[in-house]
Amino acid sequence: MTRRILIVLGLVAATGCTTSPDMAKRDPAYSPVRPVAAEPQQDANPGGLYAQGNNMGLYGDQRAAGVGDILTVQLDETTSASKSNNAATNRTNSMEMENPNILGAAPQFNAPGVLPLDSNEDNNLSLGIGSNSEFEGGGDSSQSNSLQGDITVTVVEVLANGNLVVRGEKVLSLTGGDEHIRFSGIVRPRDITAENTVPSSRVADPQITYEGTGMLADASEKGWLTRFLGSVWPF
Repeated sequence: MTRRILIVLGLVAATGCTTSPDMAKRDPAYSPVRPVAAEPQQDANPGGLYAQGNNMGLYGDQRAAGVGDILTVQLDETTSASKSNNAATNRTNSMEMENPNILGAAPQFNAPGVLPLDSNEDNNLSLGIGSNSEFEGGGDSSQSNSLQGDITVTVVEVLANGNLVVRGEKVLSLTGGDEHIRFSGIVRPRDITAENTVPSSRVADPQITYEGTGMLADASEKGWLTRFLGSVWPF
């Protein structure tokens, strides 16, 4: 009885020591940038109806424009590539030399006992050589990728020409692991819609990373021994 009580207490203690799984680790390079707080300006006309530095239009533009502003990128990437290559070669060579004519007679050769021929008609100096080589080969390759979705990024820099450098990361924590979507690129302000969105096709120098970690990602990869044998196996 005492032993059973100790076992139950041990299981309870072990359960109490368990902790919740850690949050997915983010890439520090894609951390959001906070805007720098502007210093408060002294009102030029204290007590006036309109205070300096607090301008806000009735129809203010809510599109991203400065460092720290957020922007939604609509991912719609579809790429497809195919390549086909066919080659064929054929080469034929031939050379013939007739039996020479010496003093009006064609020499014939016959060696009784060595060349037991019924006739020495074809036993002469005529020569014929021929060769033929052919080659035919072909290959086909194709690749396609597709990615759709939205990711909200942060403006990290405003270039001298007004273009916005954006960067951001989305992490989806699932039961079987984590999914990381990272995006960076350069956005032209006039390509941003009134809803503060921009299609990924209008982003310059885009860099999109979509990768997974955890059990599902590990199960879809080869083991280290299989990868090693595949790299050194010559066949």
